[in-house]
Amino acid sequence: MAAEPNCQPSYKEKIYRAYLEFMEVAERQRRWNIFDDIPWDALDRSLNSEQKAIRVETFCAEELYVPDYTACGLVLTRDIFGLAWFAANWGYEESRHGLAFREYLLRSGMRTPAQMEALENTLVSKTWRLPFMTRRQMACYGALQEAATYLAYKAQRDRARDEKDRTLETIFFLVGRDEAAHAGFYRRIVGFEMDEDRAGAIADLAHVLGGFEMPGAGLIPEYKERLRDAGGGISPRRFMERGLLPILRALDIGRDEFKQAQSEESAAVAAVANDDSY
Repeated sequence: MAAEPNCQPSYKEKIYRAYLEFMEVAERQRRWNIFDDIPWDALDRSLNSEQKAIRVETFCAEELYVPDYTACGLVLTRDIFGLAWFAANWGYEESRHGLAFREYLLRSGMRTPAQMEALENTLVSKTWRLPFMTRRQMACYGALQEAATYLAYKAQRDRARDEKDRTLETIFFLVGRDEAAHAGFYRRIVGFEMDEDRAGAIADLAHVLGGFEMPGAGLIPEYKERLRDAGGGISPRRFMERGLLPILRALDIGRDEFKQAQSEESAAVAAVANDDSY
C-alpha cells in the first residue's frame, strides 16, 4: 500500500498563511487614516508641556529609523515570502506611526518644522544595525520589542486620557493596536520555530532577552534619560509581568524550562568571558 502523502504544511507555507491572516485582519479591521481617524480639531494647546513634547518626540525619533529597520529586515527575510512581505507591510505601518507623532508635535505647536528637521538631521547621522544576526533570533527580538512598545504606548494612552488630550489618546490607541498585532505575528513565528527546534528556539529567546535593548538605545541622544525624565518608559517589572510572561504562556514555555535556558545562556556568556584564548 502506498504511503499517505505528507499533508502537513511546510515551514514556509505556515508563515505564508500566517501573513495572509495578519494582512486580512489589518485590511478589514485595523487600517486607519492619519487624516480622518485622528481628531486633530480637538487639539488643545493649553495641555502642552515640554515633558509631553519630549515623550512624543522620543517615540517619533525611534520611528524615524524605519528605513534602516525595513532595509535590514528585508535582507534577512527576502527568501521567505511571508516574512519579507510582513517586513514591507510592517515598515508602512511603522512609518505611519512616525508621521502621526510628527504631525502631533507640529500641529500642537510644541515643535517647529525647523526643530523637527534638526532632529532628523541628527538621527540620520547614525545607522541602526541588526542587534541579532539570525531570523529566529530576530523573531524573538520582534516579539519582545513589540510587546514592550505596546505596553509603553498603552501607558501613554492612559496618561493622555487622564489629561483629557483626546487627540493624543487616539494616536496612542491606533499605534498601540498596530504594535499588538505586530507582537502577535512575531509570537506565531517563534512558535513555528519551536515546532522545528523547540530547544534551540527557547535558547535563542533566552539569549535575546539577555541582550535586549530597545532600537533607540545608542542611537537617539540621551535616549534612556529622555524616557526616564519625561515618563515615557516602562519598568522592568511591568515588562516581565505584562510582556515576557504572556509570551511564555502563549508559546507554552514553562517557567522552569525558560529559567534553565537562561542559566545555560549565562553559563555560555561566562565561559566566553573567561576564555583566555581571546
